[in-house]
Amino acid sequence: MPIDLHDGDLPDGLSWGGAVAIDTETMGLNPHRDRLCLVQLSAGDGTCHIVQFRDGDYRAPHLKRLLADPDIVKLFHFARFDLAVIKAYLGVLAEPVYCTKIASRLVRTFTDRHGLKDLCKDLLGIELSKQQQMSDWGAPDLTPEQLKYAAADVLHLHALRDRLESLLAREGRLALAEGCFRFLPTRALLDLGGWNDPDILSH
Repeated sequence: MPIDLHDGDLPDGLSWGGAVAIDTETMGLNPHRDRLCLVQLSAGDGTCHIVQFRDGDYRAPHLKRLLADPDIVKLFHFARFDLAVIKAYLGVLAEPVYCTKIASRLVRTFTDRHGLKDLCKDLLGIELSKQQQMSDWGAPDLTPEQLKYAAADVLHLHALRDRLESLLAREGRLALAEGCFRFLPTRALLDLGGWNDPDILSH
């Protein structure tokens, strides 16, 4: 798989079509504490672009322009976290959004397995390795194994969306999914504001 590693921002002139797959790698799961290290992106063409952030420099004007583009759908798996960390470090609330994890939860009610690895295996017949999931993403020099892992998290999101859209349409839940996707940026803002524990939407 072609992987292009960029220092601090995307290059100018890249084409993304109508939807870009996005994932992030951080130092942990607390956006207030654990810094954003990578943003991975794919246009669904088999190539992954990885932006690596160093020394607290999050200017990234080309990346921010893409994230804010209202004409390009941003595909995530578990968008709630990625939207929050992107907002915290890049200052952009990415919209519009599609989340394959929410789509899976809405339509694959026969299982409790909604991780990216499970979806790729069940819907695409692709086995993903999660061996590098807990590695040090803040390292200045990433290993080939880390880059391959990071790339795999975005390379299949377009295909997953296509499969999940068919299932959502079959079960009559497309409108419900779209409503959830529209709410996700607000859910991310609630998380950043401290309304994740306790969850303001819980009893």
